[in-house]
Order: sequence, then structure tokens, then C-alpha cells
Amino acid sequence: MTRPHTTAFTLLELMIALAIAATLVVFAVPSYRSHVARTHRIDAASALYRAAQFVEGATSDSAAPLPPGLDQAPQFGMPIYRLHVLSADDANGGYSLEAAPTETGPMRDDACGIFTLDATGLRGNRSGANGVAPASGECWNTS
Repeated sequence: MTRPHTTAFTLLELMIALAIAATLVVFAVPSYRSHVARTHRIDAASALYRAAQFVEGATSDSAAPLPPGLDQAPQFGMPIYRLHVLSADDANGGYSLEAAPTETGPMRDDACGIFTLDATGLRGNRSGANGVAPASGECWNTS
């Protein structure tokens, strides 16, 4: 009585495959998360510019709330950032906008914190996750 010939992976081959997969995960996951965070920041900056165009074109009170769609980033779907128009003062040129991460969203602990843009074109960030906001160039960099 002969046994049928069966083929299977050896334990060594399985261990090598697992090692390769683990190495890929170690490098791919942080890179992916960094890319997603950068994409969310770009959405916040784009939303601020869209809201600024709306506020510039509005003939009514500049402190009025933004209409639906302009009050969040991304514009459609689940909001990651909420946008607000802040009151005018002498320093901001007539209005100021902020994009704050939602409390339950993926960017709630982001180092860039709240994005700000005013009528003079001044961009900034305040109160990051560690209490110190980075230079706005780091957060507003889209390249």
C-alpha cells in the first residue's frame, strides 16, 4: 500500500514568510498613518480656504455661521474637522476662521491642533496635542 504524495509548506518556509510579512508591516503601517494624517491636514486647509472665499463674498455679517458643507472638512461625509467663523478684531482684518479636530475623530490628538486662517491671509496653528503647536509650515505643507 503506497501513500499518496502530498506537498505542504515546511515550518521553515512558514517562518520566513511570517518574518517578511512582519517586516513589511513594521514599515508600511507608520507610513500609511502618516499619509492619512497629511491628507486630513490638507482637507482642513482646503476647507479653510473655501470658507474664506464664502465669507469674503458674503454681504451679511461675517460672524454668521457657515452653511452646511462649508462647516466641516472633508466637505462631504463624516467630519474630521469642524470650521467656525470667529469674531472680527483689529488684528485679523475682519474675520478669522478655525478648523478644530472633532473630539472623537482620528485627528483629535494631532500635533497640529487647530488650524487658523484670517482675512489678512495669516495661517497658523494653536494648542496642539502636547500643548505646543508646531510651526505652521509643518502643518500647512502640502508637498
